[in-house]
Amino acid sequence: MKLISSIALVSLLVFFTGCQSAAESATQTAHPKKIILIAGKPSHPPGMHEFRAGCLLLKSCLDAVPGVTTFVYSNGWPESDSVFEGADAVVIYADGGAGHPAIKGNHREVLGALSKKGVGLGFMHFGVEIPSTNGGPEFLEWIGGYYEHQFSVNPMWSPQYETFPNHPVARGVKPFSNRDEWYFNMRWAEKTKGITPILTATPSDEVRKGPYVYPKGPYPHIVAASGRKETLMWTCERPDGGRGFGFTGGHTHANWGNDSQRKVVLNSLLWIAKAGVPKTGVESAVTAEQLAQNLDLKKK
Repeated sequence: MKLISSIALVSLLVFFTGCQSAAESATQTAHPKKIILIAGKPSHPPGMHEFRAGCLLLKSCLDAVPGVTTFVYSNGWPESDSVFEGADAVVIYADGGAGHPAIKGNHREVLGALSKKGVGLGFMHFGVEIPSTNGGPEFLEWIGGYYEHQFSVNPMWSPQYETFPNHPVARGVKPFSNRDEWYFNMRWAEKTKGITPILTATPSDEVRKGPYVYPKGPYPHIVAASGRKETLMWTCERPDGGRGFGFTGGHTHANWGNDSQRKVVLNSLLWIAKAGVPKTGVESAVTAEQLAQNLDLKKK
């Protein structure tokens, strides 16, 4: 009788363990995280602002991550807002300013509604620039900061990224530097709780005095901040539980070949989608041939 009871108990344990494993597996596979990358229209000379090629390259890296499905929409905003159904994260890598895709038509309302649902939002390079009176307040809410014309600056320089915070987005990221149009002196939300600087560096006085890409400057308030460390990439945890990030690099397409730059952005895409970031970050490798794929047809 005792033997039968022991066998029955073991069987029950195996049964319930199997059910638990099956349930966990089903949870992981039945509802993959949906990440949407919006690539802006072609702009700038070849090799610069390669939004489509950059997004497709990031997608190819995320395709190797289990439980994540990534979609790329080229040449600006998708034709139908239905593509956002079930999205866990939306990232815009495009030209910004007055022509920003986020403030055309009803797009601001669409993104606002997604934000209220807890969907993660991210903006990269020129995409972090938005007019202060048209989209600026929303960016402060969605990602905690933005590039403001003639308040922020956009010099070509080579920041030295040497230390990183204890944050999932920084997992596996090693010290690196590359020359690019790295923006700084963002306009931040007054209440900066929830914002974590990810990439920080101290511009030299030479960098502060310009020239900036546009307008050339220098701006007195930028020069006066000599010696101050600046934030060039950040994450934001919104009070409603949603997440966001801003990444100011990405002007030069070749820099996506840098393992640490690529990793910190790939980690960010997972993090704002509330997908698990691996302990050593997203592992990926790209070749020169892959970097040369999907480039926009532009006049040299």
